[in-house]
Amino acid sequence: MLKMKKNVLKITAVLGLASVLLNSCGPKENAPLVYFPDMYFPVAYDPLMKAQDAYSDHENEIPAFANNSFATGLAPVEGSVAQNKDGVFAEGKLPKNPDEYNAGYDASKSLTSSPLNPANATKDIERGKMLFDRTCSACHGTGGDGQGPIVQSGAYSGVPNYADREITVGSVHYVLTNGRNAMGSYAGQLNAGDRWRVAMYVINAFKKGAPAAASTTATAAKTDSTATKK
Repeated sequence: MLKMKKNVLKITAVLGLASVLLNSCGPKENAPLVYFPDMYFPVAYDPLMKAQDAYSDHENEIPAFANNSFATGLAPVEGSVAQNKDGVFAEGKLPKNPDEYNAGYDASKSLTSSPLNPANATKDIERGKMLFDRTCSACHGTGGDGQGPIVQSGAYSGVPNYADREITVGSVHYVLTNGRNAMGSYAGQLNAGDRWRVAMYVINAFKKGAPAAASTTATAAKTDSTATKK
């Protein structure tokens, strides 16, 4: 009798295990139990859409979403690198053909000041110099004469001297963003604010007396003077 009971228990255990294994290998839509549903049923959230689980009808009550009006587009993590901390957004659509490019380049020459805060002009120009030396001087030279080490090596030629060019802070920024002739766009190497900083430095260092550099620096000096008196 005891032996029969043991056999019955063994058979029951085997059948139970087989049932679990067979169910676990079944199709996804009939899964009986899911321990990590957000991984089992992945969903790409629309960042401006109210968060809702893809595998159920109840609203997602994740605190981070709830505190953000249930939107899934959360703010950057504290301490992470900001992509556009200067608040300078996309300058518009990229030119699709030479006519659009040339029209944009001509229009950019009318910009004689950057959209950055003029009170920070001194620091912005200092950063622009650092970025220029690291990113641009290989071709343009630290003196802006178009005689950087790559040009002097004979590997590349035709880089102009800034002193001989009719440029403004706007046109320099436009070329940094969209490229010109053999020079490609540097929008991937420099963020929106830093492209303006490099442009400010170029005008300030190599085009003395240009409206952009003079007006921006004067405004900054006036602001600094006012702050000192206070």
